[in-house]
Amino acid sequence: MTAPTSTLPEEQQIDRDSAFATDVLEGLARQPKQLSPKYFYDATGSELFEEITVQPEYYPTRTELGILDENGADIAAILPRGAALVEFGAGATTKIRRLLSQADFDAYAPVDISGDFLKAQAAALRQDFPRLKVHPVVADFTAPFDLPAAVRTMPRVGFFPGSTIGNFEPHEACGFLKSARRILGAGSLMLVGADLEKDERALYAAYNDAAGVTAGFNRNLLVRINRELGGNFDPSAFTHRAIYNRERHRIEMHLVSRKAQTVRILGQRFNFRAGESIHTENSYKYSLNRFTALAKGAGWQPRAAWTDAEGLFSVHALVASD
Repeated sequence: MTAPTSTLPEEQQIDRDSAFATDVLEGLARQPKQLSPKYFYDATGSELFEEITVQPEYYPTRTELGILDENGADIAAILPRGAALVEFGAGATTKIRRLLSQADFDAYAPVDISGDFLKAQAAALRQDFPRLKVHPVVADFTAPFDLPAAVRTMPRVGFFPGSTIGNFEPHEACGFLKSARRILGAGSLMLVGADLEKDERALYAAYNDAAGVTAGFNRNLLVRINRELGGNFDPSAFTHRAIYNRERHRIEMHLVSRKAQTVRILGQRFNFRAGESIHTENSYKYSLNRFTALAKGAGWQPRAAWTDAEGLFSVHALVASD
């Protein structure tokens, strides 16, 4: 079977200078090949991820929601009244709705690279919380961005749930927390979800669900490259693989080529050996002490931390140092 021809409509213009194009070409030219997990989240990818969160093997979302529900009063007690809630990498609004119903926020600024998905979620929130001022920000939350003018004059609370912090290399996680501190400002608060170290079998099952949703989510990155960059990947020629790297305390996700093949993207050719992989994501798992040390190194002081009864997941409240 040969790889399909480009799926890009002739009339569609390719942004060859986009960050997506640059990162894809540079990532596939590396050895080993890699792609950034931030590009998982086009509209389809965002929908697939929400489907992942309800799979029986995937514990992080339901566990974090349980922590927010069980400790809602304690969390609300340390948050300033009338604040703006700034969510880095906003997705579905399930967790945000928990916070909005438990604490007194005047504004919500969701920040995400997937503009269409973001705007749809913002519209739904405006209907359900008519007094809440919603200011969507379409931006890469891993890079500096400007908050809406109205939000800058309010007390600010950052929100970074879902263990997304684990997708960064430790030095990148420190850099992100420093950037978030600069964006939110001195004296601001931040709530961060961090997945905890646990039995490897539970980790393996969570990233290799029986329904194959995570596999489809992983391969959708190739579909996006075909659609937006005129690539000719055959997604079915790549196998999803997720393994636990014990020494680095992380799950690694890969797309493994089933055969020797050549893929073309924006006039460049990339050769794959049978069994060669594209490293698409890491998900680091933390102990409470290691996460606290990371936060302190980035200019945040731990205020409180909550976990579930089984010690699967954690939510941390941090205060930006002066």
